[in-house]
Amino acid sequence: MPADVTLAQVLEARGVSRRHFLGFCSTLAVGLGLAPGMAPRIAEALERARRPSVIWLSFQECTGCTESLTRADAPSLEELILSVISLDYHHTLQAASGHAAEEARHRAMRDNAGKYIVLVDGSVPLGNPGFSTIAGISNKDMLLETVRDAAAVVAVGSCAAYGGLPMAAPNPTGAVPISALVKNKPLINVPGCPPIPVVITGVLAHVLTFGSLPRLDEQLRPAAFYADTIHDRCYRRPFYDRGLFARSFDDEGARAGWCLFELGCKGPVTRNACATLKWNGGVSFPIQSGHPCLGCSQPQFWDAGDFYRPLSVPLAGNGTVAAAAVAGGVAAAAVGHQLAQRARHQADGDRQPVTVEDLEVKP
Repeated sequence: MPADVTLAQVLEARGVSRRHFLGFCSTLAVGLGLAPGMAPRIAEALERARRPSVIWLSFQECTGCTESLTRADAPSLEELILSVISLDYHHTLQAASGHAAEEARHRAMRDNAGKYIVLVDGSVPLGNPGFSTIAGISNKDMLLETVRDAAAVVAVGSCAAYGGLPMAAPNPTGAVPISALVKNKPLINVPGCPPIPVVITGVLAHVLTFGSLPRLDEQLRPAAFYADTIHDRCYRRPFYDRGLFARSFDDEGARAGWCLFELGCKGPVTRNACATLKWNGGVSFPIQSGHPCLGCSQPQFWDAGDFYRPLSVPLAGNGTVAAAAVAGGVAAAAVGHQLAQRARHQADGDRQPVTVEDLEVKP
């Protein structure tokens, strides 16, 4: 389908009703942290939008971010590629290979200069540029060449946003995040290992709708998705407030769905939308599945130490787990934990298991 076709024309050809489309725009507005009344403006902007050219570069990564994208449901991958964007280059999803693949990248850059969007997943090896090459081109050279005439750059996943696993000690490849190299272009970080698919598509939808970047925080993350900690929105938060903690993965508290703080949950210091958007079309997220948050959307989470050590427990020569994972929020987590422990110790005897149905869940 030609890139100059508007989204309204695509929707009409597919038989999508105006009512259904407005419903989608209302959902999108809420997901982006906008007032529901913004839905008509989003609809009007999207209907006029012509599919922007998107170049996706994959460097030191595990393809998990692409796997996450292929499970997006609002819009679906098919809708994203065929209706909303023109995905002109992607190492995993493109049909072309060899010289034809590189020609597609150069043609997209040439024909859409100043207008195309570059998505990047994976870190860049600076210590040994030859460690990761594509078509004989180092990751660094390909990145700098491709972003030269781009309208914006999106670092997808914690490896691209923060260096991720490749940058973990001792960092044998000299890996760096995309922000270490891209200095003169609008840059959005979408961390997570991998990121939530709706967050990836939501960022693209915002750029399409408003022609600008969404509001970003100090780490260049979209505030709509990363303003709150997972702990702020977690359905297990009432258990934390009442001092009800699972002590092991198979104890009575775990079976009753109590808070996973004492099993090392990093939710109190991890900013992401896992507890609200969830995964697999809103089915669940790690904490709901019984596993503590690992803090994968925070800088240097691989170097944080034992994933299952509670935040307030000190590590020899390394401060606290929380301090290694994120510079902030540690004091609040420790104080909250101490208060919760005090409440637990004041209880008379063993408590009967309390389930989530017994508590009022606060937003």
